[in-house]
Amino acid sequence: MNAFTIPKDRIGDSRLAERLRRETEGEVLWSAADRGRYATDASIYQIEPVGVLVPRSVADVEAALAICREAGVPVLPRGAGTSQCGQTVNRALVLDCTKYLNRVLSVEGDTARVEPGISLGALNAALAKGKQFFPVDPSTWARCTIGGMAGNNSCGSKSIRYGLMADNVRAIDALLADGSRFRFGEMPDNLGGEVPAGIADLIQRLRALGAREAEEIAARFPNQLRRVGGYNIESLTPAARAEGRGNLARLLVGSEGTLAFSAALDLKLWPVKPRKALGICQFPTFRAAMAASQHLVTLDPEAVELVDRTMIDLGRSIPIFRATIDRIVRGEPDSLLIVEFHGQEDGPLARRLDALEEMMGDLGYPESVVRCIDPGFQAAVAEVREAGLNIMMSMKGDGKPVSFIEDCAVALPDLADYTERLNQVFERYGTKGTWYAHASVGCLHVRPVLNMKDPEDVRRMRAIAEECFALVREYKGSHSGEHGDGIVRSEFNAPMFGPRIAAAFEEVKDAFDPAGLLNPGRVVRAPRMDDRSLFRYAPEYAADPGVAPVLDWSAWPGPQGGLLGAVEMCNNNGTCRKSDANVMCPSFRATRDEQHLTRGRANTLRLALTGQLPGGLASDAVHEALSLCVSCKGCKRECPTGVDMAKMKIEAMAARALERGINAKDRLIATLPRWAPFAAMLPVAANARNWVPGLPRLTERLFGFAAERSLPRFRRDAFQDAELPAPDGQPGEVILFPDVFNRYFEPENLRAAVRVLRAAGYRPAVARPARGSRPLDEGRTLLAAGLVDQAREEARRTLAALAPFPSPVVGIEPSSTLTLRDEFLSLLPGAEAEALAARTLLIGEFLAREKPKLALKPVAAAAHVHGHCHQKAFAAFSPAVAMLSMIPGLKVVPIASSCCGMAGSFGYEKGNLAVSKAMAELSLLPAVRKVPQGELVVADGTSCRHQIQDLAGREALHGIRVMEMALA
Repeated sequence: MNAFTIPKDRIGDSRLAERLRRETEGEVLWSAADRGRYATDASIYQIEPVGVLVPRSVADVEAALAICREAGVPVLPRGAGTSQCGQTVNRALVLDCTKYLNRVLSVEGDTARVEPGISLGALNAALAKGKQFFPVDPSTWARCTIGGMAGNNSCGSKSIRYGLMADNVRAIDALLADGSRFRFGEMPDNLGGEVPAGIADLIQRLRALGAREAEEIAARFPNQLRRVGGYNIESLTPAARAEGRGNLARLLVGSEGTLAFSAALDLKLWPVKPRKALGICQFPTFRAAMAASQHLVTLDPEAVELVDRTMIDLGRSIPIFRATIDRIVRGEPDSLLIVEFHGQEDGPLARRLDALEEMMGDLGYPESVVRCIDPGFQAAVAEVREAGLNIMMSMKGDGKPVSFIEDCAVALPDLADYTERLNQVFERYGTKGTWYAHASVGCLHVRPVLNMKDPEDVRRMRAIAEECFALVREYKGSHSGEHGDGIVRSEFNAPMFGPRIAAAFEEVKDAFDPAGLLNPGRVVRAPRMDDRSLFRYAPEYAADPGVAPVLDWSAWPGPQGGLLGAVEMCNNNGTCRKSDANVMCPSFRATRDEQHLTRGRANTLRLALTGQLPGGLASDAVHEALSLCVSCKGCKRECPTGVDMAKMKIEAMAARALERGINAKDRLIATLPRWAPFAAMLPVAANARNWVPGLPRLTERLFGFAAERSLPRFRRDAFQDAELPAPDGQPGEVILFPDVFNRYFEPENLRAAVRVLRAAGYRPAVARPARGSRPLDEGRTLLAAGLVDQAREEARRTLAALAPFPSPVVGIEPSSTLTLRDEFLSLLPGAEAEALAARTLLIGEFLAREKPKLALKPVAAAAHVHGHCHQKAFAAFSPAVAMLSMIPGLKVVPIASSCCGMAGSFGYEKGNLAVSKAMAELSLLPAVRKVPQGELVVADGTSCRHQIQDLAGREALHGIRVMEMALA
């Protein structure tokens, strides 16, 4: 069966969906938006699947295979969807294994048995207590799955030490296309009676093929560590079996889901080496770095990784990486090689760095090694290195580095000549390549910069691929050294291996899967890699001319004022699926649903903006995809390509509000700054919902506020502008920007800021609006509801009041204050907004920058500090910690946490209550519950403090309150 002959009416076939719902317990995702979100991976392709099943168990997979076998529908197992060659998109039923099939089943000695959907990061976290780890470490380790790694025969930076995935998988418990199940691993020559007859017949056929083709395999398979193209049929030869390399799991590894479904995998574990040292070698030219690689590997490193000039320059342009790039670079090198050593003790590692420096001197590059010993510095370097792909993809515009010859591998002595000749190929076709990754094994990731929307560039891609693969054959290299075959390279297996080996690959496929049920059209019988009908940017791809953005997107080129270009910055690599304690992406961590992932939302928006999703930006599909986005802005900072989903959500909310209006609840919250002054005058009535029986349930029915939640209390002693003078712009003045939340709910925080500023020798002031008495407001609540025109008017009022004065503008609520630094630039682009943004600071940033002389006294033994998402997104959390560190005797402990889950009004809504609690329970609440009584919990966000009080029963203080307490 061919993947591209499935009748169009089978796509989204409701009968198939109904049967899956009846006969499995999995989640059946069948809408056009769901299919669209699974139509892409990190490659250039987009192929709409028949539908999606998220199985809860292997039994669900068995049932789905049986149903699809009867229905004649192909099946595609999928992990994190980070594949770069198109192996995880197909006209098939997609099985997303990441949500439920993600357990460690057992660990015995140096073997772990795991389910396919577990990520490498989660596996190694689970193994850490036993001081073991799984060593195959692709840059996507935080989100790639073990099943996907096995399907792809992943490698990673340390393959020179530990080998490939095929070298580290001991057995695979496999489901075959015909419904049989068998554990493929080490097999005796005599299969005996324990192996089922059908499986025994399959194994005998495979061994016969290996014996028949042994000479051809020896002649045609490249003698390279990094060879992951085609099937691993060398494991079937008599020589491989005699040498202990005949494990049948090796055949399934690298098969890209075309031979079997991996129900469980037995993995070889290695002992952790606790110490690490890096030497960052600087080279004046790219060729010099390539020529040096063969010498550096003689020092027996764990890895040698390349960073080229393009990556250095792009990395510096990304705020989260700038400081690290500046630390690792000495002078103006053209290329870096990061040489990594591991061991048990620091002394021997230091001597190995000495040897590295000596070798670099002998090569003619004295004093060219930056030593990296500090673990924090090492972690920062690793983050840059692992983000190499996404850093390369951060180029704005239609021209992007394209993955299609990315990971060819040649022998180290040939590396300099090969890369120089390939650069000459790029020059002939009017482009250039970006280079990074694994210099230790001759496998360099190179991506020519091309525009996949341009038919001429597509033709160039084909020509470059053919010339590149011809070069690889000349050097007896491997055309696929890490990222597999997929669509990009499968058609080139025949010219690379020869027709006889290509026929043997087809024979293996047919032995396992004669009907072509499993991921057809990959590895064998492939489509053309330049078939534009399979592209994300197909010939008919075009922006919807009816979209008129309400915000400024001019930083991105292209249609719709740059909005589509900003959305297209998502390259689907899935960094947002990571599970560390930074911010991105909290709703995905709570739900594990692709729909609620930054990548899933970006794909939904792209489809809507190009007419591929009915209803456009205002559609229910877009609204549902964004419903759990808490506008944390984690993606703005942590996504290496800078996808700002919070800003994109404003566009979608505005489109929906324009077409459908907004409901009473959203209007009530949006207009809070306008009616809050009156509510504060009558606090007993305004707060009645919190104490009058029956009102919580009534407001839940009327407005959707969860009855279980307490609402913020209006205060009669609300902060008034009259408490401070109007600004005059004289030296020593600081303009305080009171936000609506602290003004009416927690005015003691604003008054604490006033007291601390005065104690520090400053003159706090509050700006007044030019007209009327209503206090200034940044429009945050209006933006959240999509009322952009009204928010722009609030921004104009605020800008007009603040622009005349050069004084620093200081706020205490992160979401409100940082609106002046962020959304104002999109609402009112121009010099005035830029000048205001440049002098707007959170109070922690201001005090940490100015370092005023404050007479402070001890207040507690420790303060445990939760960072607001916007603080982290705008690099304002470290200054908040630094401010508290001014207090004598106070141990300041940052809490490793993501979003608190309250996020403005989000956590108060009945429909969001469970997700809000789940977000908080991921890391924040467990950490807060461990804080000893007598030590402080600090959170600068109003929502964060409320969430901590509601769910952990602990009072959390704003950092400025702690500073006020410490005033002598």
